[in-house]
Amino acid sequence: MTEARTRKWNWAKYWDSLRFALYCMTHPLDGFWDLTHEKRGTMAAANTILIVTLIVRIMKLRYTSFLFLTVYWEELNIFLYLASIVFPLALWVVGNWGLTTLFDGKGRLGQVYMATCYGMTPYPVIQLPLMIISNFVTIEEGQFYSVLSVISLIYCALLIIAAMGQIHEFSGGKNLLFTVATLFAMLVMIFILMIFFSMISQGVMYFVSLAREFMFRI
Repeated sequence: MTEARTRKWNWAKYWDSLRFALYCMTHPLDGFWDLTHEKRGTMAAANTILIVTLIVRIMKLRYTSFLFLTVYWEELNIFLYLASIVFPLALWVVGNWGLTTLFDGKGRLGQVYMATCYGMTPYPVIQLPLMIISNFVTIEEGQFYSVLSVISLIYCALLIIAAMGQIHEFSGGKNLLFTVATLFAMLVMIFILMIFFSMISQGVMYFVSLAREFMFRI
């Protein structure tokens, strides 16, 4: 009986934390403060928002009208397409946490990830109905689709910036400064990763050529 009550309580907390994402959309300052400080958010809900965002991104390829989105399926790599969200997300979380930790940021790595995922809520909320609407509007009315699509991305960016300020307890100016610094840190990490994989690739090619030379001499 106790186990059943615990399971029921966990599900109730999960649904409550998932609905709380909508509150964060409309009340970002209060919402993101309560998200971590009052423990209104959960990692399960954050993961759900990320997964739904990825699903909606895939659905856009299939169900958005060809008037607004042309997809060349033979050239599409679905894993790279999804990585265009997951990879920048990972860089942002690690970069922001790493920098703010050095300058008295209060947010932990998990909290930065959770708040960032909650900040992505406008993407599926706006893009899903837009995807449906795109099949019922003409090309002349397409400006409405394009504007709302851009707004969903800007909305996400503003929410994520607000979220970082609340969980780290930074002032507005300091938060903007660390936002720019995080973007710069992401570029640095990309550069380092490119060098790393380049060195790995050259090392592998060296040992492959060495093995071929060895086999040839035998």
